[in-house]
Amino acid sequence: MARVGVDLAKRVFQVHAVDARGERVLARSFAPEKFFAWAAGLPAGCVVAMETCGGAHHVARQLQRLGLEARLVAGHFVAPYRLEGRGAKNDANDAKAICEAAGRPHMRFVPVKSMDQQAVLAVHRLRQGLVEERTACINRIRGLLTEFGLVFPQDPLHLRPSLAEITGERQAGQGLPDLLRLVLQRLHLQWLELEVHLAWCDERIAQHARQDAQARQALSVPGVGALTASAMAVGVVDFHQFRSAHQFGAWLGLVPKQDSSGGKARLGRITKAGDEYLRMLLIQGAKSVLMHAAARTDRTSRWVHALRERVGWQKALVALAHKNARILWALLTSGELYRAEHVSTPPHTSGSLQATSMPATAAA
Repeated sequence: MARVGVDLAKRVFQVHAVDARGERVLARSFAPEKFFAWAAGLPAGCVVAMETCGGAHHVARQLQRLGLEARLVAGHFVAPYRLEGRGAKNDANDAKAICEAAGRPHMRFVPVKSMDQQAVLAVHRLRQGLVEERTACINRIRGLLTEFGLVFPQDPLHLRPSLAEITGERQAGQGLPDLLRLVLQRLHLQWLELEVHLAWCDERIAQHARQDAQARQALSVPGVGALTASAMAVGVVDFHQFRSAHQFGAWLGLVPKQDSSGGKARLGRITKAGDEYLRMLLIQGAKSVLMHAAARTDRTSRWVHALRERVGWQKALVALAHKNARILWALLTSGELYRAEHVSTPPHTSGSLQATSMPATAAA
């Protein structure tokens, strides 16, 4: 067996194995515990490929401990190799498609994350869920108050002091039912509890951003805070997997869609492909830079302020997020520090390694 494709599920692993010529050697299903016992008998260095899904990184780490070469393939790269088409999607055909995709010479694979990296990502996922719950809680409070004629601005800073006053003892018997006041008190306590949990997450993320070398390097870029730096370090893992800064920006979904043909380019909205969480963090960070760009004199602020005047807020915001993504790729692949006034040399004008290894630093 030279290459194995595995379709993962909770209770069954479907296997499709081929030899060096690509001929099928084995096609069968295993229970998870029996699969690892079977995999232990594979030759050292055998390629075992899986789709990226829940538990895939854990399985990949287990296979690496057995001396095998575990590879993770994004699901949208696998679908074109299912020759039977959408109407014949099953575990056996999926495993066959995974095996075929893993054998392509230009296939891009997802780096296997360590347990520590996934633990930090768990904090990010918890924080993201808590933010959504806090927003839902605040909206629930505002909706209930609106039913009684009390309308507040969307900014929580205006709602919180008023809510404490409405639910206070001195407001009893002054127009609002006592039962409503008790409901609002419960919701206020839930809001405060969510804030405590969010503060805990922010503390852990900030600690990781201080300790991780890649995150510390990313923190030097304007618009990249501890949250973004930490998420980039554990979400991307290896920036060298991207051949260029443009490919990294395309992976994040920050480049326009194309419908080009016959030499005529047609560009549309950004693709929004890739990691939605990382893209959102970059855009939020770019928003803070754009808001203060008029008062700053560095190259990036001058550029984005002029761009905003020319094309508007939204396009300038996405352009700055894309620029920051390219800068991050250049810094984290070269090991250099961010320099606000740096001007890079285009690769086609110089044959030096330095000029070709930093194509994105012109964004600085």
